[in-house]
Amino acid sequence: MLTGLGAAAIALLLAAGVALDLLLGETPRWHPLVGFGKLANAIERRLNRGSLRFPRGLLAWVLAVLPLTLLAWGAVWSAGETAGFALHALMLYFCIGLRSLRDHNLPIAGALARGDLPAARHLTSRIVSRDTANATPGDLAKASTESLLENGNDAVFGTLFWFAVAGGPGAVLFRLANTLDAMWGYRNARFLQFGCAAARIDDALNYLPARLTALSYVLLAPTLAGKRLAWRCWRTQAPAWSSPNAGPVMSSGAGALGLALGGAAVYDGETEQRPPLGSGSAAQGADIQRAWQLVARTTALWLAAAAAIAGGLHA
Repeated sequence: MLTGLGAAAIALLLAAGVALDLLLGETPRWHPLVGFGKLANAIERRLNRGSLRFPRGLLAWVLAVLPLTLLAWGAVWSAGETAGFALHALMLYFCIGLRSLRDHNLPIAGALARGDLPAARHLTSRIVSRDTANATPGDLAKASTESLLENGNDAVFGTLFWFAVAGGPGAVLFRLANTLDAMWGYRNARFLQFGCAAARIDDALNYLPARLTALSYVLLAPTLAGKRLAWRCWRTQAPAWSSPNAGPVMSSGAGALGLALGGAAVYDGETEQRPPLGSGSAAQGADIQRAWQLVARTTALWLAAAAAIAGGLHA
């Protein structure tokens, strides 16, 4: 491991970071990722102009991510043992978004259960980029379920993976890179060249976590038939998705839940036909809760695996 921390310490700190997130949730003010977003916007406005957009985008990524990652490394290495442990846990807490996934998605399920379509549309518009003004309850349930499955990897499991590899600074590096991909990784005139480096770096950092997440979704399908379906959907459907990491995660998750996701979605007034995900029934409001439970169980599985690895190495 790159941290100098033992396996037992890694397992304990993973559990501590997740516990802090579930207990405290996002800080209501002065969240570090919000400040980072403002910094990234300022860098983008300065550099995303003229020619040579790809190298400018790469330079922007370096300027936004590396100084803060090095600062995180310096902080934990210069701190004493107790303070260093606390810093690792705090960095993980600030980077992980498990409770945020719950707090942003379960209210959508609640609004759909009440028949409050305007509230469900508004809540869904806060977590996805697709149009929701005319979305049906099924559209909203599908959007929220897909978001939970995909962001389980981006906001939780990728962060846990890179924390296990490189401690708090590893979690910081991953979340900053993932945030830049979310901000700059669009295939439009403004970001196609400038955001290409951010998108490719995020793809590389997410490659192993995404496949471990997809495997976890397969393992946690409730029945043997569900596990087989999740595996088959991953192997046959993921290659059709342009994202090398979203495809495995969402197809296996949809298969594990026995849902047919993907397909039509409206972006900027235009209906886009996306590749299919999973197989089974169309998503309904109650399936948002099922998707959240799959993400929560996967988190528990990863923490248990870290503890088992630490116990095996100690034995």
